Amino acid sequence: MDPLRRTALVAGACYVLTFVSIPTVALYGPVREADYILSATSDTPVVIGGILEVIVALACIGTALVLYPVVRRQGEARALGFVGARVLEAAGIFIGVASLLTVVALRRAGAGADTAVTGQALVAFYDSVFLLSQGFLPAVNALLLGSLLYQSRLVPRVLPVLGLVGAPLLVVSDVGTLFGLWDRLSPVAAVAALPIAVWEFSLGVYLIVKGFRPSPVTAELVTVPRPVAAR
Repeated sequence: MDPLRRTALVAGACYVLTFVSIPTVALYGPVREADYILSATSDTPVVIGGILEVIVALACIGTALVLYPVVRRQGEARALGFVGARVLEAAGIFIGVASLLTVVALRRAGAGADTAVTGQALVAFYDSVFLLSQGFLPAVNALLLGSLLYQSRLVPRVLPVLGLVGAPLLVVSDVGTLFGLWDRLSPVAAVAALPIAVWEFSLGVYLIVKGFRPSPVTAELVTVPRPVAAR
């Protein structure tokens, strides 16, 4: 397989893989209950949700590392910024998962009623980290990578436009959540996050199915078949 086509395939697969965490909204439902630490409900859903988010974090890093050699030819500073923001996003996901797994650990250790407040505080900490790592930083990523792909025309321009339009909407949604205008899981927040979600999923599918479009940015990366010598 051509190296450039392989790069597009891996990057697309990583982007699609970041959507495996969608079920965590339901899986984390039990841990949000005030009496979760004292309840007898299974903690398996929370653990599964944590595993899914770890996969997402690793996929985030993968998208940045795989795309960097290509998009840096359009703008190295923005490409480096994309890698840094993506890694920071992954770090925030790891921290958030660790906070919820700490609640599970307290529950398994037979913690008493006096730790219920601690459990709620850890869940609130997860929500705060989520707002930054999976709320604000995806908007930064969309601006950096979207502008690079828009200028280089490596993909149809309608795809990065989705990201560039969705980024400010996501930031406004996060600000509204910070000021208590709506909840992070409210319909308003979900609608505001939709353009970014469509941008990332569409980009992943396009890279898997089509790969990169011909561009001066990738001219040096394209493998030219060698002519077969006549016998």
